[in-house]
Amino acid sequence: MADNEIKKDENIEQEQPETELVTEEAPAEEQPKTELELLKEQYEQLNDRLLRTFAEYDNFRKRAAKEKESIYPDATANAVEKFLPIYDNFERALACECSDPEFKKGIEMIFASFKQVLQKFNVEEIGAVGETFNPALHNAVMHVKDDSKLENEIVEVFQKGYKIGDRVLRYSMVKVAN
Repeated sequence: MADNEIKKDENIEQEQPETELVTEEAPAEEQPKTELELLKEQYEQLNDRLLRTFAEYDNFRKRAAKEKESIYPDATANAVEKFLPIYDNFERALACECSDPEFKKGIEMIFASFKQVLQKFNVEEIGAVGETFNPALHNAVMHVKDDSKLENEIVEVFQKGYKIGDRVLRYSMVKVAN
């Protein structure tokens, strides 16, 4: 057994120089970087920062252009939405009897010009009697059973709705059959 222990000790002693060589090589790899290598590293870092800055600026420019394009339709829709109650009042005024034909003619002319302005902004009416009810465009406030009408047919319009393109400015309030 003593021979085995001596052999193990010799093996340990033989292995130790190898580990010492490895530890001696490690500091050799960590030699100080030359000035050229440092400058190359600094150049790569600055170049990376520059490329990132260009990319951020390009994204900002695209986002700003997209926001600019979306502002006009939103502003138009918001402004037109504010005028819809006035439009409704003109319709109500024209539905009433008037003893002065000249006054009524003046109101009709104002209403016609108001209608033309809304048409220039591509405002469309939503919800006419006989159309099929669409919850994306109409607000059903009443329901009536009528066998002479189709299912989900609009029977009466209480308040007209309006839209510009796909954007609904105001949902029409309607009575729906069946």
